[in-house]
Amino acid sequence: MQQHSTLPRTAGVGFKSEHFADIVGGDQPIGFVEIHAENYMGDGGAPHAQLRALCERYALSVHGVGLSIGSMAPLDRDHLARLKRLCDRYDPASFSEHLAWSSHGEVYLNDLLPLPYTDETLGRIVGHVDQVQHALNREMLLENPSTYLQFTESTIPESEFLAEISRRTGCGLLLDVNNVFVQAKNHGTSAEAYLSSFPLDRVREIHLGGHDEQTDDTGAPLLIDSHGAPVADPVWALYERVISATGPLPTLIEWDNDVPAWPVLAAEARAAKAILDRAARQRAA
Repeated sequence: MQQHSTLPRTAGVGFKSEHFADIVGGDQPIGFVEIHAENYMGDGGAPHAQLRALCERYALSVHGVGLSIGSMAPLDRDHLARLKRLCDRYDPASFSEHLAWSSHGEVYLNDLLPLPYTDETLGRIVGHVDQVQHALNREMLLENPSTYLQFTESTIPESEFLAEISRRTGCGLLLDVNNVFVQAKNHGTSAEAYLSSFPLDRVREIHLGGHDEQTDDTGAPLLIDSHGAPVADPVWALYERVISATGPLPTLIEWDNDVPAWPVLAAEARAAKAILDRAARQRAA
């Protein structure tokens, strides 16, 4: 099995086709691009033409959103086969998926839904991660979720749950810092305490994104992981804390909704790169 992400330890962006001309038109503050796997499971056309051109310039990260790793049902073998063809075609530096489920029977839901953290769930997800890594013959990264509710039957803290999956399967972890902040605010817990317990030595990639501030039916504040806004200042602060502990790690700016013009997204990438460069200088000193 191919081991460990080989993404450069700098900033990257989630690729959107409207940014293609800007990205290939000159030097940019990024070292890699990330795509959603399901958008590239066709055989050809403009998406693949653009992707081939990008891969000549930048490292590639493939991020899955449809495997439904946490589902009680077996993994969809046809979907896994399409994913393997995509990874074989482009040989990405990294592949990642979510600690979530998104399908039930023949119904596919346009969401990443939470799980109870129990021994039963743990065993099922370990089996699914093993299956994915064996099929792809490469390490998979598993991303921590953003959640809006908690299960009373959960018996394992989330960070411990992820650490045990990584220990049993050898998979790496993708740390989404915005997700940490969102669920800490939603559940009235401490993002700092969560990160202190997180297995940072297993993190291969970081995601940064924006969130929306709303209220629930009772009028209480509710944060939504929207991927449609700039990275919030408290999330930047948490990110700096992580990077000071780990050193530079590949860091993706996610912006999937209300996508801005390229200069706005590039500015977010420059902000991440500045933090990474500063951490590298401090380590060297």
